[in-house]
Amino acid sequence: MKRLVTRLRNVDDRWICHINQQWKCRTMDWLMPRFTHIGGAGFTLSFLLGWLVLMTSPLRYWAVEGLIALSGSHLAVRLCKSFWQRVRPYLHLHGLNTFPDPLTDYSFPSGHTTAAFSVAVVFVLHAPWTAWIAIPAAGVVGLSRMYLGLHYPTDVVVGAWLGSVFAVGSHYGLGML
Repeated sequence: MKRLVTRLRNVDDRWICHINQQWKCRTMDWLMPRFTHIGGAGFTLSFLLGWLVLMTSPLRYWAVEGLIALSGSHLAVRLCKSFWQRVRPYLHLHGLNTFPDPLTDYSFPSGHTTAAFSVAVVFVLHAPWTAWIAIPAAGVVGLSRMYLGLHYPTDVVVGAWLGSVFAVGSHYGLGML
């Protein structure tokens, strides 16, 4: 088991360095700090509350499911971060690029990625045609977290999984009521 953990850490380190350093360019330096906010609490909550207020009755339900998925997944992220206490990659690996005033709390799992997937998957479950924009957008949020040196690939993968699980649970759990 220890060998597996060591190999996974090595793969994580290699991929974060590759994405953060080899993909670096002016366009990505401009785009990624902006795109990462799509998974932030301010954007996701504002989007869902706006949807709830502006949409008609059947579509409002999407926001309710999204808010439930977002709340549940946020709680799971907080619990995981306090349990695993994984140091952010830019604090652990030398030479990673990040932006001014980066986050200093723990990195596992990625809360931004979790939030983006919890909202995206709820929308896809209601309207599968939204998958072509919602899932790639959530994926780019995860990529931005690695590009900015804030999360390892496993942080992002687990965040995407958590957000998706809570979205599915919210969708089907509320559907049973």
